[in-house]
Amino acid sequence: MLHRLFPFLGWVNEIRDPAILRADLMAGITVALVLIPQSMAYAQLAGLPEVYGLYISFIPVVIAALWGSSRQLQTGPVAVVSIMTATALATVVGGTAQSNPELAAQYIPLAMFMAFMVGAFQLFLGVFRLGVVVNFLSHPVIVGFTNAAALVIGLSQLSKIFGVGMPGAPSDHFLSVRIWGVVQQLGETHIPTLIMGLGAFALMWGMKRYVPKLPGVLVAVVVTTLLSLIIGFEKMGGQVVGSIPEGLPAFTVPVFSVELIGQLLPSAIIISLVGFMEAISIAKAMAAKTKDRIEPNQELIGQGLGNITGSFFQSYPASGSFSRSAVNLNAGAKTGFSSFVTAAIVMITLLFLTPLLYHLPKATLAAVIMMAVFGLINFKAIKHAWRANKHDGIASLVTFVATLGFAPHLDQGILLGAGLAIVFYLYRTMSPRVALLGRHVDGTLRDLTVHPDLPKDPRVIALRFDGSLYFANVSYFEDAVLEAAAKNPNASFILVVGDGINQLDASGEEVLRHLAERFQSGGVTMVFSGLKRQVLRVMHRTKLFDVIGRDNIYATEDMALESIYERIKSFKIECVEDVGETPLLITNIFQGKDRATQL
Repeated sequence: MLHRLFPFLGWVNEIRDPAILRADLMAGITVALVLIPQSMAYAQLAGLPEVYGLYISFIPVVIAALWGSSRQLQTGPVAVVSIMTATALATVVGGTAQSNPELAAQYIPLAMFMAFMVGAFQLFLGVFRLGVVVNFLSHPVIVGFTNAAALVIGLSQLSKIFGVGMPGAPSDHFLSVRIWGVVQQLGETHIPTLIMGLGAFALMWGMKRYVPKLPGVLVAVVVTTLLSLIIGFEKMGGQVVGSIPEGLPAFTVPVFSVELIGQLLPSAIIISLVGFMEAISIAKAMAAKTKDRIEPNQELIGQGLGNITGSFFQSYPASGSFSRSAVNLNAGAKTGFSSFVTAAIVMITLLFLTPLLYHLPKATLAAVIMMAVFGLINFKAIKHAWRANKHDGIASLVTFVATLGFAPHLDQGILLGAGLAIVFYLYRTMSPRVALLGRHVDGTLRDLTVHPDLPKDPRVIALRFDGSLYFANVSYFEDAVLEAAAKNPNASFILVVGDGINQLDASGEEVLRHLAERFQSGGVTMVFSGLKRQVLRVMHRTKLFDVIGRDNIYATEDMALESIYERIKSFKIECVEDVGETPLLITNIFQGKDRATQL
């Protein structure tokens, strides 16, 4: 219980080992060198001044590391959550703090309140162990959303790369208004800005390709900042970060309003789920390499507490980062202490080093964003989903197209995709496979549609139901059983092979009861085999077990068939089938491999 309340107790003593301490120190410093410029760039995406990227890289990083279950997950600003936050808040305020400084007094408190709401929802899910709710966002839907979101985020930086304005308001249609407006201004490109942006991009790409161990982002930031200072980039009309307030984020209570909750709650829920999906995905991937155990609900608690605490220190919603977590792991991080080191470097930057960032070109930050998000584009994953299952492929493709079409309202795209995935799931489970069975020469029961020449016994109908028996498919099951009975009027037994029935709800129970009583009144016995414990538990609670009868429920299909033929013998039922000129007695046609082979 103590370790569940304070999960960091699992690793806090390990840092006494000099080797582990040294590894965490180096990993934390390495991540900080990537995080500082990246966080400022992501603050731009969130519509906030660059310093708020540093704020979110301080408190949430520490809290999430203390109460999360992953030792290597690096929490902080991420691209997708940043742009979703900007869209949600701009819709309420009418703009962002960065595009319109006059709105800062409204926008910044809302960003903090959004962080609180996101954290509260994640904490609620974690405490009540409801992390399974993220499964409603299937992997194909996340793949389609991530690809589209990466394109949206990357394209949103074009105006900064070309040194032109971004037309329209943040809530205007992204492709037809904002990006098309940028394209129309390309003739007015600010050449020094374009050179600076492309140079930063080329430098990061080249270092990633040829010297991947060096922090390409940091090198690009240092080089372009020095170049900007030397050539007087700001005086040439280039945009630079400018003055950044020194000091740590002040303790500030987020604004609380019932009206704002109603306006922001849908977006907060989507941001919570998307952010957590990103965090848990990278956490599980790293755990597979480190052999650590990841507890999704504990990770929800860590992410939730990180966002809640951060909201009191001027943070907007944070999440686990793919890129920085990978850097942390590859740099040798062993425990969550590496996150403490990262936060300490950010703290030192906020206290003493912000003047050094004055001449940092905004085009460089745009290149940092584009370099990060374009690595998330993976169209092969959509193709793979299509090959695995056409429904999943369609859901992934529709999510991708819808997210692009609804941009900048990315949440609408993922909601549409998630809804479509659920519809496809219901469609598949509404009509599961119902197979009529015959006895194969190896003694097993096989599907007659696949093996139509298998011998059949007109006195016994054997069928297998491959799916849970619940309200959406009970009518389909009932129709399938009645149709089989109608086509075999001489049958005295109906064997339902129930190995594939995982669940039984009230509707399913009612149909089974109705069928059992109906067939009993007509002299036909329903027999079940292979029913799972949870299904039998429902039958016992509702007394359906007694209606069907203990003698008609068996652990295996062979036991059920053996009992059926013993009863047939006792009734002295014979069945003669005319095969050519020779009458063939098929009394025990279903009774095992030897009998079937003889026949």
